Amino acid sequence: MSLEIYLIYLGVLAAFFATPPDTSQLLIISNSLRHGLRKSTATIFGDLTANAVQMTLAGFGLTAIIAASADALWVVKWAGVAYLAWIGLKLILSKPSSTDMAPADGGKLFRQGFVTSSANPYAVVFFGALFPQFIDPAQAVLPQVLILGVTYLVVDGVILLLWGWAAIRTLGRVKSLTGVWINRISGALMIGAAALLGSKDIVQGSR
Repeated sequence: MSLEIYLIYLGVLAAFFATPPDTSQLLIISNSLRHGLRKSTATIFGDLTANAVQMTLAGFGLTAIIAASADALWVVKWAGVAYLAWIGLKLILSKPSSTDMAPADGGKLFRQGFVTSSANPYAVVFFGALFPQFIDPAQAVLPQVLILGVTYLVVDGVILLLWGWAAIRTLGRVKSLTGVWINRISGALMIGAAALLGSKDIVQGSR
């Protein structure tokens, strides 16, 4: 892979992520407001781990099989939508006495990120369609796939961190947004993420 091709790939990723917050980004915003950015990095690692699994599946040529499994895609997608909506409703309906900032469970936050990203089964198709555009068949394919995959994960991880940081620097600094209101805003973000996931189609990629 030439430097020119790699720079073009970076430009494509920049254009891809230069959009309003999507499902995983709304989740990290929500968790950052409730638990702080440092603890919410577990959510980011969960999201990126799911992406790595999806890239691996794409790399092993399972894209066509998964794309053809319409029923399986439907089940995975709507299970993820229900999961996010359930979390959001729990937060919105939580009683004032239970809205204090509870210690974050790293494993729980990781699972939220992993499930949310995994619930978009079209990501495998997306990676299977994206990577070949930048791979030189005259060179070893595996190192090129690794470069493209690691680059995507790094860019995605940095952007998720920036969204979490921005949330804390803005909404997180409003002193009145404590307790029940933090939960309500976080719950609304979760439900928004569920709605975005439910609206996704195959051309919208991995986000």
